[in-house]
Amino acid sequence: MSVDVKALGKVAVLFGGSSAEREISIMSGTGVLNALRSQGVDAYAFDPAERDLVELKTDGAARCFIALHGRHGEDGTVQGALELLGIPYTGSGVMASAIAMDKVMTKRVWIAEGLPTPRHVRLAPNEQSRERVVRVPDELGLPLIVKPPREGSSIGITKVEGYSQMQDAVALAARYDPDVLCEEFIEGEEVTCPVLGYGHHVQALPVIRIVAPGGAYDYQNKYFTDVVKYLCPSGLPLAEEREIQRIVIAAYTTLGCRGWGRADLMIRASDRKPFLLEINTSPGMTSHSLVPMSAKAAGMSYEQLCLHLVSQASLDTPKA
Repeated sequence: MSVDVKALGKVAVLFGGSSAEREISIMSGTGVLNALRSQGVDAYAFDPAERDLVELKTDGAARCFIALHGRHGEDGTVQGALELLGIPYTGSGVMASAIAMDKVMTKRVWIAEGLPTPRHVRLAPNEQSRERVVRVPDELGLPLIVKPPREGSSIGITKVEGYSQMQDAVALAARYDPDVLCEEFIEGEEVTCPVLGYGHHVQALPVIRIVAPGGAYDYQNKYFTDVVKYLCPSGLPLAEEREIQRIVIAAYTTLGCRGWGRADLMIRASDRKPFLLEINTSPGMTSHSLVPMSAKAAGMSYEQLCLHLVSQASLDTPKA
């Protein structure tokens, strides 16, 4: 997998941004920038929160590595701007990015395609009255998960154990998103599986099993502690690992994703059935991040991964 570094041209690494995940994006982007430079790539930092994207043209950027997370980073908006500028970029295009960023829309597509995902209830802003909220556990059972459908990094999520917690959980999620997603809780093991490629050249990387203390796989534990254990190789039976990879590739291609992504799943303890939770189209690239960990298990270093991803940068509609 050799890459002609000179042919890549000047590479803008987009990180920072204005979402709730700015802090993580800076960590990701700094790692990517250093990795690309170490491979001889003419790469530089670009923060869309501080500079107008139009300046990419005056900079002479030939392609972009998107290391932005959350809104205006992986929701199709920056992808649309780069399409208009005609600058190829890493990761999924406008439509796939927009759908994948919205967990409710993602679920609708997956359900239509017969892919397994936990049962859910969407509460629009006019459906968040106390009377409506208190009925959700009757529909989904307890415990259940309440979260904003368009945030990442476990922001605004509550595991609800009883009726009395519902109102506060919905209020917390609604601080980040006008809609609130309530989701059936799947008791079991949490796993994640990265995907690389596009079309007929899609490959699932090794599955990672996530073991969090008391199941507390939250924002703090994800990025700033070492109490969570990530097992790669996963230690799952080979047949289970293969089935997860098959489902993840289907979930990725169904949404029209390209470049790379990472799907999160739960394996139900009672029958070992995997359920898709979400797909990230601009996954983290920090020292704690999971795509680099999985790639390493497949024999690809962090630097090689960054180089591979930027070499695959493209547009929805290639320039004539």
